[in-house]
Amino acid sequence: MNRRQVVAAMAGLGLTGGSLWVAQNGLSGSQTGNTEQLPIRVETLDAHGSSAGETAVPTPGTVTVIDLFATWCAPCDDQLRILNAMQPEYTDVSFVSVTNERPSETLTRADISAWWNRNGGVWTVGLDPGSELLAALGANGLPYIAITDESGTVQFGHSGLAGEGTLRDELDALV
Repeated sequence: MNRRQVVAAMAGLGLTGGSLWVAQNGLSGSQTGNTEQLPIRVETLDAHGSSAGETAVPTPGTVTVIDLFATWCAPCDDQLRILNAMQPEYTDVSFVSVTNERPSETLTRADISAWWNRNGGVWTVGLDPGSELLAALGANGLPYIAITDESGTVQFGHSGLAGEGTLRDELDALV
């Protein structure tokens, strides 16, 4: 057996062991991350519906839609349009969008705020440059949507563009 075959065999054993664990313990959206770290405090930006400062994510005591995005992510633009269409109907739900992009000379806080304003965001927008929220939610791609109940427990998590019907079903089950 050559080195490549040994590495492939060991990787297969790791996947098999992981598959066995999942079969025995189950795996749901709320178990993929390290949600016992929630809430996480993030810096907030001065933009439409948001003010500079910081906030806890998820919002304590409130059903919260958490939208993880990046300014370079085309599907994130589409996700924001879907959320914009829904948000006025869910007045008792907190919406928060967070990027893990790191402000720098080439991408400033003002650039992120301008992207937010161009795309019609009207709720809190924040920064998570250390990706703590992304890790806590177990997000494995962008856009990523999580919905938490009032206690802050993740009830729904979705990587990629989440459809309006799916999001409405998930929210309607919680409010």
